[in-house]
Amino acid sequence: MSVNTETRALPENAYRVLAPGENYEPPVAAAEKLPEITWRSAGWGVLLCVLFTVASAYSGLKVGQVMEAAIPISILAIGLARVYRRRSTVLENVIITGIGGVSGAVVAGAIFTLPALYMLKLDPHPVQTIFVCLAGGCLGVLFLIPLRRYFVREMHGRFPYPEATAITEVLVTGEKGGSQARLLLQATAVAGVYDFFLTTFQVWKEYVDFRFVPFVRALAERSKVAFSFDAISFILGLGYVMGLRSSMILCAGGFLSNFVLVPLIWMIGRHVPEAVYPGSSLIAEMSASQIFRSYVRFIGVGAIATAGIFGILKSLRIVAGSFRVAARAFRHGEASGLDRTDRDIPAMSILAGIVLSALAVAVFLGSLSVSPAVIALGLALVLAFSFFFTSVAANAIATTARNPVSGMTMLTIIVSSAVLLRFGLSGTTGMFFVMAIAGMVCTALSVSGQTITDLKTGYWLGSTPAAQEKVKFLGVIAASVAAGLTIVVLAKAFQFGDAAAGDPRAVLPAPQAAIMRALVEGFMSNQPVAGILFGAGAVTAVVLEMLGVPALIFALGMYLPLELNTPALAGGILAHFVGRRAEKAGGERGARIRERAVIIASGFMAGGALGGVIGAACRLIPGFEESWIRTPFYEQDAVSQLISSACFLGFCAYLWFAAQRNVKEEA
Repeated sequence: MSVNTETRALPENAYRVLAPGENYEPPVAAAEKLPEITWRSAGWGVLLCVLFTVASAYSGLKVGQVMEAAIPISILAIGLARVYRRRSTVLENVIITGIGGVSGAVVAGAIFTLPALYMLKLDPHPVQTIFVCLAGGCLGVLFLIPLRRYFVREMHGRFPYPEATAITEVLVTGEKGGSQARLLLQATAVAGVYDFFLTTFQVWKEYVDFRFVPFVRALAERSKVAFSFDAISFILGLGYVMGLRSSMILCAGGFLSNFVLVPLIWMIGRHVPEAVYPGSSLIAEMSASQIFRSYVRFIGVGAIATAGIFGILKSLRIVAGSFRVAARAFRHGEASGLDRTDRDIPAMSILAGIVLSALAVAVFLGSLSVSPAVIALGLALVLAFSFFFTSVAANAIATTARNPVSGMTMLTIIVSSAVLLRFGLSGTTGMFFVMAIAGMVCTALSVSGQTITDLKTGYWLGSTPAAQEKVKFLGVIAASVAAGLTIVVLAKAFQFGDAAAGDPRAVLPAPQAAIMRALVEGFMSNQPVAGILFGAGAVTAVVLEMLGVPALIFALGMYLPLELNTPALAGGILAHFVGRRAEKAGGERGARIRERAVIIASGFMAGGALGGVIGAACRLIPGFEESWIRTPFYEQDAVSQLISSACFLGFCAYLWFAAQRNVKEEA
C-alpha cells in the first residue's frame, strides 16, 4: 500500500479561537485514509502500556508518584517510526500514544484505592482487583465519548490542553525533522537532565520557600502565611501552554487557600483546646501545610465538585446534539454528513457498553453478600459518580493538565459511606463495598481525563475519533490486568502503609491509599461529615460562576499545593510577554516566535516527564539513596534555594531568547 509520507504541520488556527464561519482543517484531511489501527501500532501500544503500568504501579506505591506515560511514549513512537521500512504514519503514532498512555491513568485509579483493602486486612481476590480497574476504565471511556464534540471541537481554542499540546508538538515536530525537531530535542534534553537530577538526588532544593530570610520565616511560623515554589522546568512549560489568564486564575485559588484560609483557620483554631474534626491534632500545633491538608483541601474538594456540576450543565446542549448526530447516523448510516475526523463509536454501541458494564458491576457488588437494595444503591453511586466526574476530569485536564483524582476519590468515599450507613452497611463488608465503589470511580475519573487528552491530540492531527476510542478499550484491558496482578504480587512481597509488628516484609508506603483507608475507617465508625468545609467550597464556586470566572480552574488552585501553582503562573506571565513580542514583530516573524516558544515549552514538559520516569525507575533500585549524588551546599538553604531560583530563571531566559532566535529552517 502506498502511503503519503509528506511531513505535516499544524495550521495557523490550531491553538486559537476560530472566527465565525472559520473551520479547523487538520494536517491529515478528513478525505485522507492513512493507516491508523495496524498490528504495528496496536502491538507497540499494548507492549508499552504493560511495561509502563508495571513500573508505574511499583513507583506509585513506593514514592506516591505515578509515571506520566503519554509524553514519553509519544517520544518513543517517533523513534519506533524509523525502525520500519515503511515509516509509521503520524496517525499510527497517535494510536501507540493513546494505548500506552492508559497505563498511568489506570494505575492512578488502582493505587489510590486497592492497596487500602490490604491495609484493612480484606485481601481481595486477584479477579476482584482486575475487575475494579477494568470496570472503572471502561466506564471512563464510555461516558467521555458523548462529551468529545463539546470539549474537543466546540470549545476549540478556549481550552489550552497543555499535555495534549506537548504530545502534538512532539509528534508533529518529530515527523517534520529539521531545525524545529532539533529545538524540541534540545529543550527536552536540557529539561529532562535538569528535572531528573533535581527531583532524584540532593543537588539543590527543588522547593523554594525563602524561609532562610528571617522575615519570611517569622511570617510562616507566627501567622501561617507560607509561600512555596517548585522550581522545575516541567511546570514552567505547563504554565506557558496554559497562558496568563488560566494560570492567574489557578494561582488565585492557591493564594486564597494559603494566604487567607490557612491563616484564618489558625487564628481562630489556635484558641480551641482540643482537636477539631477532621483534623487529628490541635490547630495551635499545626504547621501551615498541615492546616491546608486537614481543612482547606476539603473546601477545595467542595468547590471542584460544584464547579463540575456547572460544567455538566454548560455541556448538556452539545452532548444532546452529539446524541442526535449519532442517532441520525445510526438510522441513515455513517455516510450521512459525518466526516471521518468527526465520527465516534456508534451511539448504540456506547449504550450497549454502558448496560453491559452496569450489569457486570451489579454482579460484582452482589458477590459481596449484601442486600438487593444495597446493590442497586451501589450501582447507582458508581454510575452517577463516574458520569459526573468524567466532565470534571475533562475540564480539569483541558485547562490545567491536572486531574483532581485524590479529591474526587475522597468525595466518593465520604458520600458513599454516609449514604450506605443509612442502609445499615458497616464493618468490614461496608469498607470493602465502599472501597470497591471508590476504586471504580477513581479509575473512571483518571481514564476519562487521559482519554480527552488523546482525543484532542487526534483532533489536531486528523485522527479518526472512533479508531482512538476503540483502542482505548484495548489499553484499558491491558493496563487493568497488569495493574491488578502487579498489586497482588506486591501485596505478597511487601506491606502496604505502616509496618506491622512481627511482619518481616519491607514496607511500601502507598501514601494515597493510606489516606483513603483512614477515611473509610473513620466514616464506617460513624464519624461526622465535614459538611461545613464542603459547603464553603460549594458557595465559593457559585460566587465565581456569578462573577463569570472559570470556577473549576480556581477550585483546582484551591485544592493543589501552592508550590504547583506558582511556577505555572511564571510560565503564564512569560507566555504573555512572548505573545506581545510576537505581536510587535508581526507577520511570519511573529508566527515563528509563537511556534518556537510552544515547541520549547512542550520540550520542557516532555523532558520533565522523561526525567520523572527515569528518576522513579532509579528509586526502584535496591538500596537507592537520594544522597548518592549530593552537593556540599545542599543543606544550606540560602545557597541551595538561590541556585534553584537562578536555574528556574535560566529556563525562563532560555525560552525567551531561543523563541526569538532567527534560525534558518531546514528541509
